[in-house]
Amino acid sequence: MATEAAIMTTNGETTLTGERADLLAGLRKSRHFLRFTLRDLTDGQASRRTTVSELCLGGLIKHVTEVERRWAGFIVEGPSAMETDDPEEWAEQFRMGEGETVAGLLEAYDEVVRRTEEIVGTLPDLDATWPLPERPWFEPGARWSARTVLLQIIAETSQHAGHADIIREALDGAKSMG
Repeated sequence: MATEAAIMTTNGETTLTGERADLLAGLRKSRHFLRFTLRDLTDGQASRRTTVSELCLGGLIKHVTEVERRWAGFIVEGPSAMETDDPEEWAEQFRMGEGETVAGLLEAYDEVVRRTEEIVGTLPDLDATWPLPERPWFEPGARWSARTVLLQIIAETSQHAGHADIIREALDGAKSMG
């Protein structure tokens, strides 16, 4: 069964409704909490590791940006959008590089966010599927719909927002909630 875009237009403004609006609202909430962990931080603070892992707040933004970019690409291009890079390149996503800034990382994230939201608003069918790429962590022969991919993006963003909250609290005691 095809999922209609369910777009209402009033006064020249386009607004998503129904399932698409709900999916994007959930994703926006997770994005908010992730971004909120960077409030009032310097670039140096955002690049600091506060746990034994490689994670830092700036690196988490880089990673979530890349993951969302790939998954959004998968929705429209299929498995070719999920091509793996060099493992060292993948590991660099979790660190802020020389010259990278919080402002620049958030700007890149905003570009990916706009693209994802445009895809969700214009995709003809959330039930459209692509085969997942062959990876040890995917079930062989599995296919994911655009809806399933959006739920994956929400889950990844939420999980990393939790990581970011822990890192921020260890950095200076600030919390996203509570």
